[in-house]
Parts: sequence; structure tokens; C-alpha cells
Amino acid sequence: MEIHTILGSCVAVCLYDTVKNTGGMNHFMLPFWNGRGLASPKYGNIALQRLIEQMLSLGTKKTNLVAKVFGGGNVLESMGPNQNMGQRNISVAFQMLEEYAIPVAANSIGGELGRKIIFETHSGKVRQRYINRLKMREMPVPEMRKK
Repeated sequence: MEIHTILGSCVAVCLYDTVKNTGGMNHFMLPFWNGRGLASPKYGNIALQRLIEQMLSLGTKKTNLVAKVFGGGNVLESMGPNQNMGQRNISVAFQMLEEYAIPVAANSIGGELGRKIIFETHSGKVRQRYINRLKMREMPVPEMRKK
């Protein structure tokens, strides 16, 4: 199976079981859940924990996992240098992978551009294409139609 996602300041972590030849991916927007409201996987600490738990529930051994980390671009122009959401998302991904003792086999992080990621869950291979910031702004927004 191939899993596709598009990333700007968001981060995706691809986990691959090197023995079972299976994998999974998350995609999160914000680094940490603040403890209020729903513990949604839009937060990095929740998304990574749930991905690991799901893979373990399917028979993966944590010692067989490797990770690949993508995204975290500085694509939000309104944020100042101290508010770089992409960098904060990258940090939580690497911090949690270190806590779970899951090695990072590859990464493509940061920068000024978005990315399209295609993850092959059966092989662990990831293809990436950069998305031009100008093209992102020029993409047409579908109009809402009244029924």
C-alpha cells in the first residue's frame, strides 16, 4: 500500500518494521497536546504515541522499527522566527523517537518549501517531491455551491 500526504509546517513520521515488512505513517500539525479537550492526533505527542501503539498491537516489536521523518518547513509567513511551528514539530518528533529508542533512518526536514510524501508501507521506501511556495498560493480554492 502507498500512503500519500502533503506537508508544510506539519510533520509526518513513517515507521517501518524491518522484519514484518509493514509500516504506518502519521501527520501532525502541532507539537504538544495541552491536556484540554480531545487528545487528538493532530498533536505530535499524541500522533506518534498512537502510531507506535497501533503497530505494536499488530505484532510489531519495537526493536524492529525504524523511522523516517519529513516536513516541518517554515511555510507560515505570519509566524516570527521564534514561533517557527515547523521546527517545534520536528523537535517533538525526534524527541519522542529518542524516548522510544526508535532509530531515525532518514529525514528531510525544515527549509522553506512544502513536501508531498509517498510512503510504501511494504518496503519502507519514501518518495518526496518539494512543493513550490508560489504554486501553493496560486492553487484555486473550490467555491462553495448552494444546493
